[in-house]
Amino acid sequence: MPMLDVYVPDGALQPDAEAALMNRITEILIRHEGFDPADPVTRSVSWLFLHRPTAVYVGGEPADAPRYKVVPSVPEGQLDERKRAGVIAEVTEAILDAENGAWPRDASRIWVFPTEIPEGHWGGWGRIRPLAKILARLTGDGDTEQARTLARERIAASRAEHARLP
Repeated sequence: MPMLDVYVPDGALQPDAEAALMNRITEILIRHEGFDPADPVTRSVSWLFLHRPTAVYVGGEPADAPRYKVVPSVPEGQLDERKRAGVIAEVTEAILDAENGAWPRDASRIWVFPTEIPEGHWGGWGRIRPLAKILARLTGDGDTEQARTLARERIAASRAEHARLP
């Protein structure tokens, strides 16, 4: 159930390449969350907001080439360190591919900030949506003990990982 904020400067990409990129980024995140990117239920709750900066400045001066920012937001427990690294690497490559040689292939122009929303802070349908409910919906299990167990395991692993980080 990813939410994506993607910042693409006006005119940086050809319209067809940009549309394909938005789909590719969505699929990258869905896959790293552990779901099938072709599943219509998963796709229906995977939203991408395209932000169109009219200008990007670097060091107070207009940028010499497009700069991109991607902020994927997921419920706590959905992306461990390996998955976050995969999202960052794949999204970066997808953007560079979408430029199709129009700009130097320079990964330093792309920043990706995978963000976990703490348990109890993901809201939808007018209420808090705990990870167990999200997993139950996306796996088609309904509100089962299996989804609750998986959610507890993922959240515990995420919190343990964050406790180890410097």
